[in-house]
Amino acid sequence: MSYLEAVCIAIIEGLTEFLPVSSTAHMIFTSTFFGIQDDGFVKMFQVSIQFGAILAIVVLYKSYFFSSLSVYIPLAIGVIPALLLGALFDDAIDQVLEKPVPIAIALIIGGIVFIFLHRIFPVKPEQPSVPVTRLKAFKIGLWQCLALMPGTSRAAACLIGGMQQGLSRQQAAEFSFFLAVPTLLAVTFYSLFIKSWHQDGALIKGFHLITESHYNLIIFMLGNLIAFGIALIAVKYFIRLLTRYGLQIWGWYRISVGLIMLFLLH
Repeated sequence: MSYLEAVCIAIIEGLTEFLPVSSTAHMIFTSTFFGIQDDGFVKMFQVSIQFGAILAIVVLYKSYFFSSLSVYIPLAIGVIPALLLGALFDDAIDQVLEKPVPIAIALIIGGIVFIFLHRIFPVKPEQPSVPVTRLKAFKIGLWQCLALMPGTSRAAACLIGGMQQGLSRQQAAEFSFFLAVPTLLAVTFYSLFIKSWHQDGALIKGFHLITESHYNLIIFMLGNLIAFGIALIAVKYFIRLLTRYGLQIWGWYRISVGLIMLFLLH
């Protein structure tokens, strides 16, 4: 993977991680388009640069994260279902990640669902914020589990789950950002220090993949830095678009990208 390819993947990650369009699908399609070697380092890189995007959320919403320890209780409850199921189905998820076609189909199906849900949650004046109770957080966490299927989108699942629990579009989007922090931190930690990746016929921990050469270390740091900067911008504009246009615009986008990718893959 060259510097240019790493930069492109990091830009895609920063743009799409918190949008309801599946950052995983976009990074896989980008890698496929560039013909990037599908080795352990590339797979680990696509997961670990989520750390940069996480930092963007912490910076943008520092008043929330550093306000009180009580804000972490619903986040801790909400992240439990995805962590448990993610650990159970890790191998199955890895197998799907190697098959772009099912991911493209998941994008299209999700887009159709979004267009349908636009009628249920139409654009309207935003209702007042409601408390995100522990039960609501747990239910949204269950919705987040849908994103274990690559192409579904963690942000999309949390957004729909939040609105189903009575949150406004903006509040649901922001809670999906907040829930992403413990979720993606856990995924990043797992990918770096626990999971072993196939590289040159051997199983190697993610941390060792990064530190085995200066080149890998620079790419890892560069990717996280770019993902951080791009995510800062993307999150701000996403809230504006969601508030103004609702879900339909994202549904048509998902369908378009999925169809384009199916055409290119065949």
